[in-house]
Amino acid sequence: MNIESPKIPTHLLSMTTKIFLQVRPIVHRYLNEWKQMAEGIPDPELRKQALASIRDKTFHCEGGSIYGLLAGKKYPEAIRFIVAYQTISDYLDNLCDRSTSLDPDDFRALHEAMIHALSLHAPSNRYYHLREEADDGGYLDALIKTCQDVLKKLPAYEKIAPAMMELAGYYCNLQINKHVTKDQRVDRLKSWFEKFKNEIPAMSWYEFSACTGSTLGIFCLVAHAFHHDLSEESATEIKKAYFPWVQGLHILLDYLIDQEEDRLNDDLNFCFFYRNDEEIAERLQHFYQQADKSIAQLPDARFHSMINHGLIGIYLADKKAHQQKDVWKTAKKMIRTGGLVTWFFYLHCWVYRRLNMA
Repeated sequence: MNIESPKIPTHLLSMTTKIFLQVRPIVHRYLNEWKQMAEGIPDPELRKQALASIRDKTFHCEGGSIYGLLAGKKYPEAIRFIVAYQTISDYLDNLCDRSTSLDPDDFRALHEAMIHALSLHAPSNRYYHLREEADDGGYLDALIKTCQDVLKKLPAYEKIAPAMMELAGYYCNLQINKHVTKDQRVDRLKSWFEKFKNEIPAMSWYEFSACTGSTLGIFCLVAHAFHHDLSEESATEIKKAYFPWVQGLHILLDYLIDQEEDRLNDDLNFCFFYRNDEEIAERLQHFYQQADKSIAQLPDARFHSMINHGLIGIYLADKKAHQQKDVWKTAKKMIRTGGLVTWFFYLHCWVYRRLNMA
């Protein structure tokens, strides 16, 4: 696969410059557009959750949109897709986490949006038909259409479609199984894991669940598909590089810093199933090491390596990591493991977030 571009950053300075001067301004422009539309959602509960997902999870779009740089000159369009798709993900996650329903069929109907957003001609559906709140003023349909509009421009869409759909299928099934009634969640997730455990490296059911909960593989595939010479074999290589290890590292870091919040809200958190903090640190380091190996053979490997190292710094710079003594102890171990690049991302994100809070 020969899709390397001189525009794709492979050094810390060029990466940081592009993130601050190119990626973040575009992300915030698109998010402001979606925020304006969300403010006009007729149903008060849907409006509340749409606005909360943008307000509280902006950094998901900021981080994911770094993958847009893999699209070369087409990076604004790649970011347009990433922001819209991540906004769907965060919005639906809010609807399920703070749901007025615990019906798996309701969650399945909602998450058809995640599949339709990856399909060029999928029709609009009644995503809300199994819940009381239904009038979003066309918000979800507009997000889906934005994703589809970008995908229609991809020269290599047909090459990435199977891999994207596989990853999206994992993601949707996770959301369906983890948001049902509390007494059913673990059993459903364990049963789901049994179907795949012989096809993946050795790991626990909750680690597998974490691996399915990331959108990074989809973002990486879409960005690469702006290049004409991407093959289906290369798309499969990208998927295998990101699933399970990179995606697993991503979501386990997310759960690591959310532990206190999830305890207060009685939400499922996969870090709760480890025996102790030492095991959490050990397994996170394992995922990090395996992720580094899995991306080493990809084109633009230095870019992917920086992102893998940067994931640690980006997540652990969150104030939630500092506010939990046990989490911060694990965080320091992970930052040391990630080395200079991780420290660099950590310090930049720490300063950036606190300046924005001022």
